[in-house]
This record gives sequence, C-alpha cells and structure tokens, in this order.
Amino acid sequence: MHIHSSIADLRSALKNRGRIVFVPTMGNLHAGHISLMEQARAHGDTVVASIFVNRLQFGPNEDFDKYPRTFQADCDKLAAAGVDVLFAPTEADLYPEPQEYVVEPPAIQHVLDGEFRPGHFRGVATVVLKLFNIVRPDTALFGKKDYQQLMVIRNMTRQLALPIDIIGGETVRAADGLALSSRNGYLSDAERAEAPRLYRLLNEIRAAVRAGETDTVKLEKKAVAELDAAGWKTDYVAIRQQADLSMATGVNAPLVVLAASRLGGTRLIDNIEI
Repeated sequence: MHIHSSIADLRSALKNRGRIVFVPTMGNLHAGHISLMEQARAHGDTVVASIFVNRLQFGPNEDFDKYPRTFQADCDKLAAAGVDVLFAPTEADLYPEPQEYVVEPPAIQHVLDGEFRPGHFRGVATVVLKLFNIVRPDTALFGKKDYQQLMVIRNMTRQLALPIDIIGGETVRAADGLALSSRNGYLSDAERAEAPRLYRLLNEIRAAVRAGETDTVKLEKKAVAELDAAGWKTDYVAIRQQADLSMATGVNAPLVVLAASRLGGTRLIDNIEI
C-alpha cells in the first residue's frame, strides 16, 4: 500500500490506474470501515482510502481534539484489507488557506442530527467534495450507519452532476447489536453493556410498524421514554421516509427509523430501514 499526504503526489500516483474506488474515513478504523474497503474491490481496479479528521464538521464543544487517532494501526488494517493507496493529508495539505468556499446543503442539514450539530453537514459536504476533486473516483462508498450523511452526499453528488457512483454499505454490528463506531471506545464497561438498548428499541419500532402500527409519533415517544428512564439523554428517535428523510405520512412508503442519544459522555447514533 502506497501512502501520500500531498495532493500533487496522490494525483500523480493515480494516473492510469483504471477505475478508482474511494472510501473516505477519519481513521480509528474498525470492522465497519474494513467491510467498506473489502466491498470496494468489487467496484473498480484501484482502491483508495483516506484518513483525515476534518475540523470543519466538528462543533466548538465537540470532540475534535480528543477524537482517537490511531494512524499506524489503521495503516496495518488497510494494507491487510488490500487497499492500494492511502491519502493521509495534514490540515496544511488539505486546507493550505482558510476554507472560505463551502458547500451549503439544503434544509436537510438542519433536521435530525443537523439540529443538534449545527454546521456539521456543511463541514461534511465541503470536505467530501474537496476529496472527490482530489481523488477523482469513479465510485465512493459510505456506511449506512451515518444515514443522514449518506443522503447529503448522495444528493450533492447527483445535483452537482458529479460522475461518481455512491454506494451505501450496510452497518456492521457487534454480536450484541451495537453499531460499530469509532466513538464506542469512549464507553465505560457499564455503558458498553447498556449501549445495545438503542438497537433493541429500533428493532421494536420496526416490528411494530410491520405489524400494522401507524401512530409513528407514539412509537417515537415510547422509545425516547425508555431510553431516558435508563439514564440516556436522547436527542431524537424519528421515523422518516427513506427517500428524503421527510416526516412519515404513512407506513406504505419505505421508512427508516433513526436515533441519536447520549450515554454518559458518548453520543451514539443508529438506524434501521423498514
């Protein structure tokens, strides 16, 4: 695996490499990331990963400084997964001057996660578009665990007519159902034992909808009440339409149930398609 931090060096290395498949990450890789790397091989000739902790998508009181950085271990995992090229820029490489031109997503950036993380999706869309312009992939893979992020990127790619296929990879889970996340390492032992409750509640909602329950608001409130009773601090549990994350006006359209809740000092997100 070849590693580059310079944009010019990366572009030179990717010349005449056939179809490029790209998987951007912020590092601290787990099995979910590696699953995307392994899937990527089926979609092109050269698999490119990136590691960059993007300051633009962190709020002023979020965990940018303490976000886990495990570069050497990440490199070992990527090489073992068959990644051909790693782009690992510094902030000076990617933002040599203040990033004053940004991508401003539409109203979707202000709901669900966006309501609780103002500016987050602006930062995500900006860095992803910049990485797309640098790597120039034919295909890019993103995990479905960050469902709203995937939708923002997919819609940006379509509306800006970028010649890139966006593929969503299924969420990878621990044996007890907890969605794998770089932030799971923040959980204490007791919190880690409690954390699968979120996935269980999402499954209960999906089962209720499939069984014919149409009062989605009641289902959402019931799940929030159970989380809060167990000591969580819940931002939202929401049943939305898969197509655009708009309010669920019925249960005949494909739906997704999404949740974000804080357990101790760790904010966990998850979702299940219905």
